[in-house]
Amino acid sequence: MWKGRKTHALRKDLALEPNPSDHPRASTILPSKSQTDVREKRRSNHFNHVSPGQLTKKYSSCSTIFLDDSTVSQPNLRTTVKCMTLAIYYHIKNRDADRSLDIFDERLHPLTREKIPEEYFEHDPEHKFIYRFVHTLSSAAQLTADGAVVTLVYLERLLTYAEIDICPTNWKRIVLGAILLASKFWDDRAVWNVDDCQILKDVTVEDMNEMERHFLELLQFDINVPFSVYAKYYFDLRSLADDNNLNVLFTPLSKERAQNLEAISRLCDDKYKDVCRAAMRRSFSADNFFGIRRSNAILS
Repeated sequence: MWKGRKTHALRKDLALEPNPSDHPRASTILPSKSQTDVREKRRSNHFNHVSPGQLTKKYSSCSTIFLDDSTVSQPNLRTTVKCMTLAIYYHIKNRDADRSLDIFDERLHPLTREKIPEEYFEHDPEHKFIYRFVHTLSSAAQLTADGAVVTLVYLERLLTYAEIDICPTNWKRIVLGAILLASKFWDDRAVWNVDDCQILKDVTVEDMNEMERHFLELLQFDINVPFSVYAKYYFDLRSLADDNNLNVLFTPLSKERAQNLEAISRLCDDKYKDVCRAAMRRSFSADNFFGIRRSNAILS
């Protein structure tokens, strides 16, 4: 009885918090799902005196700076997809319950004509199985690295808005719907559901259309992802890769790479100024034209 009241009170408090997939300052759901496993793994290694082995991660020094080939504006596709699928794995493994909706239930809407044993839905999928499924979909849908980040944003937004859990019976269809929306609305790719049916040959176009419609309705048609929210999820995925020792190739910063990064930074700064000027021009009107006062930003 007390446990039920405590759970109800906790959900009520969570409902008052800003949605992490909308608000840039709200923590994402991902760390709460993954940190428990990371802490247990470290504690187990400590108690069992397991050696971390040869240190493969390289650290910068005064003379050498080590960087990988991933930035917030141009993430590495393979690493991002691997991190995104690892996030999905932790969501499934550490879910609170098995709340779901019929439209995402693979037992009611199978993705293959082959008979799937009931035992399949009683066990959590392994990370490598999730990665294989997502890698196939993302390759066929030409999903970009930043589109993979947005896929996770849409997935967590769905879980929060619809108040459901991602579990063995629905994870494939939820991931499929999130990738489909990210490809269409973030990557701005002219993809039709009939194209995706070529990937999953046993799925009908009508089923894909219905699932997409339900997905959008459950998101309350909120498919906008502010850059601040995107950046928050990107860096959470970077932390996830570091916590799970995912192989990320670090190389010394060369003079040519530094010049390229400086050029990219200058280009992004110019684009940002152009967007700001365009936004300021659109905001002018006869009613509110009193001039614009600018103040210097303070970075801390």
